[in-house]
Amino acid sequence: MLRRELPLEAREGHVIRLAEGCIAPAPDGGVLQPVIPWTEQMQPLGYWHDVPVALSLEAEAGDDWPSGREWLARLPESRFGLVSTSLQVAAWLRNHRFCGRCGAPAARLDAEFAMHCHGCGHRNYPRISPCIITLVTHGESLLLARSPRFPPRRYSTLAGFIEPGESAEEAVRREIFEEVGVSVGRIRYFRSQAWPFPHALMLGFFAEAASRRIRIDGVEIADAAWFSPRQLPQLPPLYSISRALIETHLAEVAAR
Repeated sequence: MLRRELPLEAREGHVIRLAEGCIAPAPDGGVLQPVIPWTEQMQPLGYWHDVPVALSLEAEAGDDWPSGREWLARLPESRFGLVSTSLQVAAWLRNHRFCGRCGAPAARLDAEFAMHCHGCGHRNYPRISPCIITLVTHGESLLLARSPRFPPRRYSTLAGFIEPGESAEEAVRREIFEEVGVSVGRIRYFRSQAWPFPHALMLGFFAEAASRRIRIDGVEIADAAWFSPRQLPQLPPLYSISRALIETHLAEVAAR
């Protein structure tokens, strides 16, 4: 597990080399390069088994650098926080080099994840966008949908960003109705997952449908259907909270 404490006094440690959403493979096949001295440009991230870890933003990715999604698919679940944090901090550093208020260059602070503008005093922190992700069920059946961006034949759970002034539960009901035209009754919280594409925090829920009638929006959703636990489409990757919602429901059905 990644210990989320900035190693402020460290001058050396592991390094994660990252560019364009891709991470350089280490000699052992993982993402943590061997312990080396750090440069001033590196961003401390935390500790991995009590060894300091820093992020090194490179100018461009190598041809053999897997993408963040590829790393999450191949690494053990215990490494998810390490990769997720690296991707999100890298996106923040790349996109907030200048003050969003006055446009002056921003300077990175050492004591926290923060960019400070010495011109107007504005301070910027890594952006985190709360989203809901929901598995809609009706008895044993699962309501799964396809985004136009998905690989062929893949279906997943429903998701969307929480709007200003909206609670997570309100967002669940709104997103489900907007995307597939289904009203839901009981809502049950599952768990959350940081999703580094690019900076979402996914809040997982189960929701019970009031009916099985589907009316897709045709924009965010290309297709949606009810599936039996015994006849499922291609599912989202194992590292995703979407897949965890589905597998939890399947386990609950099997235990009945």
